[in-house]
Amino acid sequence: MNIFEDSRTVLTLDAGGTNMVFGAMKGGKPTPFSVTLPSNAHDLDLCLNTMVEGFSRVIETLSEKPLAISFAFPGPADYPNGIIGGFLPNFPSFRDGVALGPFLQKKFGIPVFINNDGDLYAYGEALGGVLPEVNAKIAEQGGKKHYKNLIGYTFGTGLGIGCVIGGKLNIGDNSCVETFCLPHPDNRDVIIEDGAAIRAVKRVYGELSGDANHGLEPKDIAAIAHGEQEGNQEAAIKAFAKMGEVAGEAIRVAVTLMDGLVVIGGGIMGSHDLLMPSILKTLRGKIHTMAGDELDRVQMKVYNIDESAEFEAFVKGEAREIKIYGSEETVVYDPQKRIGIMRSKIGASAAISLGAYAFALSKLDELSNN
Repeated sequence: MNIFEDSRTVLTLDAGGTNMVFGAMKGGKPTPFSVTLPSNAHDLDLCLNTMVEGFSRVIETLSEKPLAISFAFPGPADYPNGIIGGFLPNFPSFRDGVALGPFLQKKFGIPVFINNDGDLYAYGEALGGVLPEVNAKIAEQGGKKHYKNLIGYTFGTGLGIGCVIGGKLNIGDNSCVETFCLPHPDNRDVIIEDGAAIRAVKRVYGELSGDANHGLEPKDIAAIAHGEQEGNQEAAIKAFAKMGEVAGEAIRVAVTLMDGLVVIGGGIMGSHDLLMPSILKTLRGKIHTMAGDELDRVQMKVYNIDESAEFEAFVKGEAREIKIYGSEETVVYDPQKRIGIMRSKIGASAAISLGAYAFALSKLDELSNN
């Protein structure tokens, strides 16, 4: 599916706890008009009426009728049935369960698709971001490998994940492909997200600097780490390194099970120079058997393919010719199992929008074929 050559229009929504941004996409690109309205997340009636108003205002600007609504919603849900509910700090009025998809479908008379933001992020990167970009660059450099699996991580207020297997979005049987609830490597009674989200950098900086009430945001702590702002530089560097170490443990588990390229997005990745070394150190670490044998913690060799030298080695691998037994013919054999990790180039928000658009188109195709 080439989402950039598709003429269909799909309504989109960026649903935040403070504001909601309504728009539309066509041919993999946002249409010119969007509208931002207060979420009114504390009041269910106000919130639902706001959604109707926002989508209606976008529809009025379009030259053709949209064929679907597709967007991500934060928090737990029965996504295939469009029902939102459970622990939703940013949308407390949805906690008891709201049939949001069926409600919007009745209002607008078109299919409605709601998904987890991490899932749509990974799907967008797989169809219009790093996956096609990396495969194209491998082919340009004469490489033979072609990657079909992608794990997408978003670092922000939480630790989001999505995965695409064989070009298809994997949402599991319960719309619950997650790693945020893995145990923290330093305290197995605490979730790993507490050490791999924005709050972790702020907390660890406070602990190491002795100023728990510093009031700084990660961008300030990054500036301190780079020597661009007053503060405890050593504590700042260590705070980012600790987040990278813990996040690397979550990524290690995911990549061990799903075996694919890894892309990381989120605003805090603007400080990738402070995070990536400890992520890579965790992924490239060692572990031992009871007999004392040393093994790689990730069975695939991990390359930082944002670095040109590492990308060149990633493409090359260990390919060599070997003879077919009993003949003079040869085949190419590359014994090196390898994956690449990189940061998002299009950004999490754009990738989520692309994912929402692509998901709607794939579902519309399924409906037309049935």
